[in-house]
Parts: sequence; structure tokens; C-alpha cells
Amino acid sequence: MCKTLKEKLNAGQFAVTAELGPPQSPDVEHVRERASHLKGIVDGVNITDNPSGTVRMSSLSTALIAQQEGLEAIWQMTCRDRNRIAMQSEILGACALGIKNLLCLSGDHTTSGNQPGAKAVYDIDSMQLISAAVRMRDEHLFLDNDKPFKGELDLFVGAAANPFAEPLEFRPYRMMKKAKAGADFIQTQCIYDMELFKKWLAKVRDLGADESCHILAGVIPLKSVGMAKFMANKVAGVVIPDAVIKRIAGVPKEDAAKEGIKICCEQIQALKEMKGISGIHLMAIGWEHRVEEILVQAGLR
Repeated sequence: MCKTLKEKLNAGQFAVTAELGPPQSPDVEHVRERASHLKGIVDGVNITDNPSGTVRMSSLSTALIAQQEGLEAIWQMTCRDRNRIAMQSEILGACALGIKNLLCLSGDHTTSGNQPGAKAVYDIDSMQLISAAVRMRDEHLFLDNDKPFKGELDLFVGAAANPFAEPLEFRPYRMMKKAKAGADFIQTQCIYDMELFKKWLAKVRDLGADESCHILAGVIPLKSVGMAKFMANKVAGVVIPDAVIKRIAGVPKEDAAKEGIKICCEQIQALKEMKGISGIHLMAIGWEHRVEEILVQAGLR
């Protein structure tokens, strides 16, 4: 029986990861309550790192609490808030605490959150962070240093990919660069335009990127027509076909969430059949209590 996300993916089994956002407070019970809905339901849970540049409980602290509650944490770390010294230091600390999964991100710019005057660091980018983490794990070496350190790092390194960001033709190559940098798994931006995603995936397969790392396809259930329009118009890199928006707009307002879940389940079923897809990354955005329901309806439970 596969016990970890790494074991499940390496065994060729279809994996499911979810997401848990730290609170804008030191409220441990908030983390525990949300974690309770995911325990035993998913194979890993992303702990977001101050998303949109908004101050929250640290991702590393939240990841530790999540693991104490029985989840397997996927600790996100952005390059926005730390220089290379701090990032490598935190990798050592996370491994010492038993956190085995790291998702390397550049991070949303500070101007998008509640600290617009904060100085963004970006000492290195996500590609370099992947390389640094892999170098630390495999060679026991820090960046810019050829003196090995002692001790093993049990680290499964992940990255993000957005198939829908312009220029579209460049996106498969960018994912391939992350795979070559050593990423073990990739989580994609949420998918609504299946035809556009299939084109991206076909090119990824042509490049062989799906053979060197596991691809988890991102899905987000739409709760309302307002949410659908906001994401389509305001969230960079998200493409929602008019047909999807019309479908949610075509049901009574009180049934919009139900229809959004139905669409999400249809997407999951379609993604599960695609060659090169190793799992899904279900971002429920405050709907942790409905994750099991979605997975049951999608035939994954």
C-alpha cells in the first residue's frame, strides 16, 4: 500500500491533492477544522504561502500543524519573500520537521495583496529554486557553494505550470525547463478550456516532459456565475469558455453551486482519461467540507 504522495505517483496510481489556505491570524483551530475535512480523503494538501501577497500564518508553520492533524503537507514556498539564504535555510528546517513535499513558486507580486508597499525579493526565480532544492537533496550542496553538508533530505520537489498564459506556444517549453531542473511533479493552473489544455498536453508529451515528472491537472469548482465571470475577467492565466459561464447562468441561482460541482466532476473524469495526467489538484477555495462529495461524484472515492 502506497503511504505517501511520492510513492503513489511513482507507482503509477492516480493521485488527488487539495489545498488549505493558512488563516490571517494565529488561529490553530482554523487550520485543524479545515484539515479535518481532508484527512483520509486526499493524498496531499498544498499549504499556500501568503497568496496574492496577503499576510497569513506562515506556510511552514501551517504545514506542520496540518501534518500533526494527519495530512501529508505540500509546503509552498515563494521566491517573492525570501533570498536564497532564507529559502535554503527553510528547506533544511522543513526536512528536519518531517515535511517531505515542496512546491516551488515565484509568487504573486506584493502589489496585489494587503501589503502593496512591501519590497519583493525575487533573489532567484522558481526555476532556480527547483534546482537549488534538488541540488541540496541529491548532492548535499548549497547554491554557490561546493562544500557538502551532512544529512539526508527526504524531499519531493514540485512546481506549477500555467497552460493558458500568453504566449501559449511557450508554455510547454517552460514546463519542460522545470522538469529538466529536477521537478518531480507539476501542478497546473485550473482548467476549464479542455480543448486548449489538450493542445498544451499534446506538446508536453511530444517533448517527453510527462515521462520525467508527474502532472497533476488543476480544477476549481465554480460556486456561482459571479465567481465564473470574476475568474474569467480578473484572474491572470485563467480561461473559461463562454459555454461554461452560460451553463451556470442558465440554472436558478440556488442551483449554481450544484452545477459548478457537476462541471468540475465532468472535468475530472475527462482528465483522468488523458494520457500523461497522473492526478488532479483540486482547489476548493474554502470548500474543504465539499471535497469528499466532489471526489465521490467524480468517481474517485
